[in-house]
Amino acid sequence: MEKKQIVFTEINKAELLTKDVEELQGDSVRVKLAVSTISAGTEKANIMGDPSVSGPNAPRVQFPRTLGYSASGIVTEIGSDVKNVKVGDRVIVSWGTHSSISTVQEKRITKIPYDDISFEQAAFIHIATFPMAAIRKCKLEMGESAMVMGLGILGQFAVRMLRAAGATPIIAVDPVAKRREDAIRGGADYAFDPFEEGFADKVKAVTGGGVAVAIEVTGQGAGLDETLDCMARYGRVALLGCTRNKEFHIDYYRKIHCPGITLIGAHTMARPKEESHHGWFTEKDDINAIMKMMHFGRLTLDDLTSEVNSPADCFEVYTRLINDREFPLISQFDWSRLE
Repeated sequence: MEKKQIVFTEINKAELLTKDVEELQGDSVRVKLAVSTISAGTEKANIMGDPSVSGPNAPRVQFPRTLGYSASGIVTEIGSDVKNVKVGDRVIVSWGTHSSISTVQEKRITKIPYDDISFEQAAFIHIATFPMAAIRKCKLEMGESAMVMGLGILGQFAVRMLRAAGATPIIAVDPVAKRREDAIRGGADYAFDPFEEGFADKVKAVTGGGVAVAIEVTGQGAGLDETLDCMARYGRVALLGCTRNKEFHIDYYRKIHCPGITLIGAHTMARPKEESHHGWFTEKDDINAIMKMMHFGRLTLDDLTSEVNSPADCFEVYTRLINDREFPLISQFDWSRLE
């Protein structure tokens, strides 16, 4: 059996190739993909050959590479040991690839229990668990102020989740005006350009002295430094953005030690695998929580600038991702367009 799969064959080049479908193991599920979502920051770093995504033990950047870890589709086959899904189920696929057929372990599959959640919505829910985990780790209390530094897809999701969690007020920060507008529409109370004069003073003015919780999504030293300038005493900062640059010049004594700031590692891999507890939920429990909130109208995540493309157009799509600062926040591949 063969499938179509998007492959980064070399630096700055994506191709739609024909590949053999992986053998079905006892604990595996085979899914005919409906939609897969681009994780813009991660996939841009990978296709451009950023050495930081090769891991600490990788001596050099290697191609080909495959990504596409947030998708949705219909189960077509299950292994002999699979217990919780059946053929015909609508599911979310985590940690798969951009491909017409995805074969993953059952633990990477989550059933979609609500008919009003579309494949397009379901395909970005795995990505949405990243900021949800960061907010949980900060243990936000209703009425506490919060700030999001960086308004890409993770930052935009974080703004909407902070509003659902009761953060007040919410400050959204990004140098791109369109992204600030999206954040205001999504529930932010204020939106600032971090490069404007007196930025930190403005944040402290609207929060009565500084923010209690910050979600830092830029992954840049300058972004963290400015975030720390905006914090209230004893504030908590979740480091959600991937810190691909090691050059962090922070006055730790004055900006962290003295005001008692807590820095929290919030990479999605830093979460429990089997059992959720307060502030620390498993990936699957977060996926189910997001679907529940969407179904009951507590959370809207699909109001952002978006586009849906044919996988056959992957070269053009990724070329725009590399070069266009205004690349849509949600960009997806519709695998039915190949049929």
